[in-house]
Amino acid sequence: MLTVTNLNDIATQARRDIIRMVSIAGSGHPGGSLGCTDLLTVLFNKEMIHDPKKWRRDGIGFDMFFLSAGHLAPALYSQLARTGYFPLNELYELRKIGSRLQGHPSVERGLPGIHIASGSLGQGLSVAIGAALAKKLRNEENFVYVLTGDGECEEGQIWEAALFGAHHRVDRLIAMTDWNGQQIDGPVDKILNLGNLQKKWEEFGWDTLIVDGNNIEEVIRAFSEIKSLVGNGKPKMLLCKTVMGKGVDFMEGTHKWHGKAPNSEQTEKALNQLKETLGDF
Repeated sequence: MLTVTNLNDIATQARRDIIRMVSIAGSGHPGGSLGCTDLLTVLFNKEMIHDPKKWRRDGIGFDMFFLSAGHLAPALYSQLARTGYFPLNELYELRKIGSRLQGHPSVERGLPGIHIASGSLGQGLSVAIGAALAKKLRNEENFVYVLTGDGECEEGQIWEAALFGAHHRVDRLIAMTDWNGQQIDGPVDKILNLGNLQKKWEEFGWDTLIVDGNNIEEVIRAFSEIKSLVGNGKPKMLLCKTVMGKGVDFMEGTHKWHGKAPNSEQTEKALNQLKETLGDF
């Protein structure tokens, strides 16, 4: 069983992957990807019941993950590659023409681990609720996970989905909000203030926890706590406080690295702050 130290090492290496992928591609979204890395590390290496060798797009018999905030694809691709869904060296192909690793997840070329094309913000939660409802109708006990962004919660479809999920009592759905306070044009509270997110989700009928999304031990505890509530008929939301650009000091806490690739000097500086723990691709 992986220890917290092991998971932290995986997260650090994944951050190196993200920096190198985006730098090689010359475009992409490093800030949010770095921020959500700890969440995805715990999810893919500890929480989810999944088997890359038996993966199927319909997800029957296994847990499923949907990346609603599709621009965070580099963080997802690193986890998929390092848990065996496709060869590690394919990470070189991020954003190349004809690649399976597009800038937002795509199903056109059948990349294992990707259930839906995503990136049109607001839609992934609806799809995840549909998948969870299908599992409920099949009497499956697997979980469905979905990651949204806090800026994404400005989309009306998020709240339509929230109503639907509560109404249909899909309590094996675990949604996560990457709550970093930043979006493409600036701080979320300056662009369109979301108010009290915890109260909003609770009023919509969801079990809701706030967690430090960059603390692996806390993330593990939060998953355990939220799963203990299964059976009460409420869908679940983890509001994960994260830092955009986490792990690279000049990227942390600013929207300026939402969708900007580092140059060679910045890449070197970033990698010097992130210890190579598992070997680069």
